Amino acid sequence: MDRLYDVIIIGSGPAGLTAGIYTSRAELKTLVLAGRIWGGQLMLTSEVENFPGFPEGILGPELMMKIREQSLKYGAEILDVNFKLANYEKDPIEIVTDDEKKFQAKSVIIATGAETKWLGVPGEKEKIGRGVSSCAPCDAAFYRNKNVIVVGGGDTALEEAIVLTKFASHVWVVHRRGELRASEIMQKRAFDNEKISFIFNTEIVEVLGQMKVEGVKLSSKLKAQSSKLQLKIQNLDTEKSVEEIGGKRLTTNHQELVWEMPVDGVFVAIGHTPNSKVFEGIDKDEKGFIKVYDHTKTNKEGVYVAGDVRDGRYQQGITAAGFGCMAALDVERWLRDQQ
Repeated sequence: MDRLYDVIIIGSGPAGLTAGIYTSRAELKTLVLAGRIWGGQLMLTSEVENFPGFPEGILGPELMMKIREQSLKYGAEILDVNFKLANYEKDPIEIVTDDEKKFQAKSVIIATGAETKWLGVPGEKEKIGRGVSSCAPCDAAFYRNKNVIVVGGGDTALEEAIVLTKFASHVWVVHRRGELRASEIMQKRAFDNEKISFIFNTEIVEVLGQMKVEGVKLSSKLKAQSSKLQLKIQNLDTEKSVEEIGGKRLTTNHQELVWEMPVDGVFVAIGHTPNSKVFEGIDKDEKGFIKVYDHTKTNKEGVYVAGDVRDGRYQQGITAAGFGCMAALDVERWLRDQQ
């Protein structure tokens, strides 16, 4: 194998594979380092209904396989290995994989995505895609006339809750603190929505159910001399017993109430962690997202970035694919200018 490439793409979600389609169609010698677990977050999504071109919806893994096949069709090479390190000071750039193979690249596109921060509680991991989700725009329609919980207290959590109200019968926002950290405008929108209620000073400690989500076990901090939950319902601060909101009390002491609540879905919205730690020397913001200069450029010459590893805001399959297209076009122009 000739190990010098016009572009090496690191990552194989919608951003990386879309970039591979564009660079290979531009007749750039392209290598995609897909990772040993390839495909990104869409591989964990059961039904995708918001990706253009599939009016009946499509399974996440099926969509990713189609994009991979399209990238291969135009000549991209794909290796299911992990990126280990790069020497950006060499010309061409030297890339090393986790099996110690070395490749050379005239340019690089980083498209390693971001991972959902999950709760890490019993019953959660095995129900991802079966009632546990991190994307209301992707999955809200599956919860028509059902009760769901959103976990989190920031703008993302309230945006998820508002999206869910278009389908769900009721949305409970569970937050571990006594007040939200979302922006004032987002708080007002959520508080004014009669289908959203808030449970404060509360954490989920277990996701219940066999093959799907059937409920949650929660732990709530109690006020002194009180055995009731601290809530906000229809923009009113109030206290209610577990039983008044359809829950079941398990244990109570002076500081903690443990209880169960039947729900059909749990949406986790406590943030994302960009897969960027391995890229030493590449500028990142305080959250670890790769900084972008002039559309898709990083601080290193010939190194570009696409998808959720640079995007802490949108984090959708279609926006990641768009960023992949942008990065590929920028690489093509940059390589042409180097000639």
